[in-house]
Amino acid sequence: MRAVVQRVSEASVVVDGEVVGSVGGTDADADHLLVLLGVTHDDTVQKADALARKVHGLRILHDEVSVADTGGAVLVVSQFTLYGDARKGRRPTWTAAAPGAVAEPLYDEFCAALRALGTTVPSGRFGADMQVRSVNDGPFTVLLEL
Repeated sequence: MRAVVQRVSEASVVVDGEVVGSVGGTDADADHLLVLLGVTHDDTVQKADALARKVHGLRILHDEVSVADTGGAVLVVSQFTLYGDARKGRRPTWTAAAPGAVAEPLYDEFCAALRALGTTVPSGRFGADMQVRSVNDGPFTVLLEL
């Protein structure tokens, strides 16, 4: 499981012209996270839960605090392209990305695990053509992998 985690002042996901998930925007002092989440074939519920705990406690917000400390929200967007492989040629392959039937329940588990920790978790729509907008704060971006 891979997660690109960005500290954002605001972020949103739009599907068919409708905002389906967003963080920030109205509270200029709040720190939030945008998580792009990729799932591979050998990922498990345990990995999803562990990664959620890691994101929840990750001290990348201002003053080296986490969303666990501030109550900031985490916008989660499924991103199978995190497992794209372009080492050969110019066209990436997606064979390392788990198929939707495997990935969607683990994506849902990751979101549920964050919510169980007390985090507000808006999300994108799994498998949809999404437009993701964000204002990266810092910029600060980190890659997590379990």
